[in-house]
Amino acid sequence: MTARLDVEIAVVGAGPAGQAMALALADSGFSVALVDAGGAAAAASRSDLRVFALSLASMRLLASLGAWPPPQAERVQAYRHMHVWQDDFSAALHFDAGEQGWPQLGCIVEHGVLQYALARQLERYDRLQCHWQRRVVQLGHDADAVLLGLDNGEQVRARLAVAADGGASPLRQLAGLAVDRRPYGQSGLVANLRCERPHGDTAWQRFLPDGPLALLPLAGLDEGHGFAAGHACSIVWTLPEAEAERMRIVPPDEFGRELENASQGLLGRLSLQGARAVFPLARQLAARYHHGRVVLVADAAHVVHPLAGQGLNLGFLDVAALSQVLCEARRRGLDPAQPAVLARYARWRQGDNAMAARAFSAIGAMYRSRFPGLPSLRDAGHRLAGALPPLRRQLVMHAAGLAGRVPDRCRKAPASAG
Repeated sequence: MTARLDVEIAVVGAGPAGQAMALALADSGFSVALVDAGGAAAAASRSDLRVFALSLASMRLLASLGAWPPPQAERVQAYRHMHVWQDDFSAALHFDAGEQGWPQLGCIVEHGVLQYALARQLERYDRLQCHWQRRVVQLGHDADAVLLGLDNGEQVRARLAVAADGGASPLRQLAGLAVDRRPYGQSGLVANLRCERPHGDTAWQRFLPDGPLALLPLAGLDEGHGFAAGHACSIVWTLPEAEAERMRIVPPDEFGRELENASQGLLGRLSLQGARAVFPLARQLAARYHHGRVVLVADAAHVVHPLAGQGLNLGFLDVAALSQVLCEARRRGLDPAQPAVLARYARWRQGDNAMAARAFSAIGAMYRSRFPGLPSLRDAGHRLAGALPPLRRQLVMHAAGLAGRVPDRCRKAPASAG
């Protein structure tokens, strides 16, 4: 006889967005099953190549879930300034947290540190059951529920299934929800570096002809890599695929020199610490965010260019918005998978996510363009934005996730970390 678990909501995928989704629902009183092919996150022990630039809205969501500040708060680096330039520093854009009356613009946190902070909170709720090392291999329905068949023969029955299982989302595919995927022909190269000069709590981004180079400040407390506080950074360098692969394997000294040239010596000598990794870049948007009793969040719904560091932040806004919509539906006695309920979530998030994805693509294309006269126009745009405080504030509010309709869980200021 097949073992079956009955819950109100099933969340598939236990990355940061999936864990946050499960926690937000359990915290709101829903019974939840969290299913993931991997295991429970353990404490992060060494520096992680994958880092996130968390917005203020994301930090507030995490604080509402008890996951912020994280247990390993010493591994979190606040950034208080953001500097964007191309060739001429006089035409650069500079954003300052103090100008907005904020203690910081956001935080840089390693993937493992964030995963562990969320995983610690899963244990708080008896109504939240985790199914580790389990894959969803079948999708079915009965009169008022979705049936998820797991690879061990068990079955989860839920009123609604949330796909938070990444850009390749097996659950989205089982539900028949199509995506528009457009590869950029570029890759993102990531690495951790030791920098000669202090990063100054600043996130730096230079737009180069082949793609942007981001230098993100790290807390720099990994003794195994010998980082000195204030002298560590993580890079995300967008390059053509072949060039990214070349840069992944060049000798470390040559790698450091090329980065110093690309960053115009901003942080002095740069020394590679640890491994390098390359990942392909693409824009991917789901045509619909829900079908039947399946709804999409985060990368399962949208994958964006990393130039603005907004991928996970958009996903966390999805999580906060969907949990709010489902809570409102529950108070009104509505089925969580009722089309009108899920349409409310889609109207809230799908347009904003698509607009952001296309804007990031357009910005990247604009800076790569060799069209005559365009560099002068870009410089003029930088100077205009820098000279108009209201315009600069709007840009900062969007980057912070605080523009437009903001979900309730993203409104309250969190305790500081970093």
